[in-house]
Amino acid sequence: MVCRGDIWLTNFNPVKKNNEIGKIRPALIFQNNELNSAGYPTTIVLPLTTSLVDNAEPLRFRVNARGTLQKDSDILIAQLRSIDNGRFIEKLTTLSNDELQKIKSLLDEILT
Repeated sequence: MVCRGDIWLTNFNPVKKNNEIGKIRPALIFQNNELNSAGYPTTIVLPLTTSLVDNAEPLRFRVNARGTLQKDSDILIAQLRSIDNGRFIEKLTTLSNDELQKIKSLLDEILT
């Protein structure tokens, strides 16, 4: 089961438009654990990229390599999306509560 704060290797293919995230890449599970454990068929995620852009908040949040996340990555805050649970491949690592709170505040910043 996926949990909020986990980063999973995720299959984002196929892509329908050029501005949509594609490929197999890590994604942060952002959906709450109540839905994650309820058997809901989709999960809200934020994709990651290794194409780093410095000082890009609130659109990006840097995550250092850890666990089996092999490279420093940026979480793409503005690419929030819901995906089918069958797209998850393997768990790579988990973020801290402080990191999740910062990401939530960045998301709030771009949505309000």
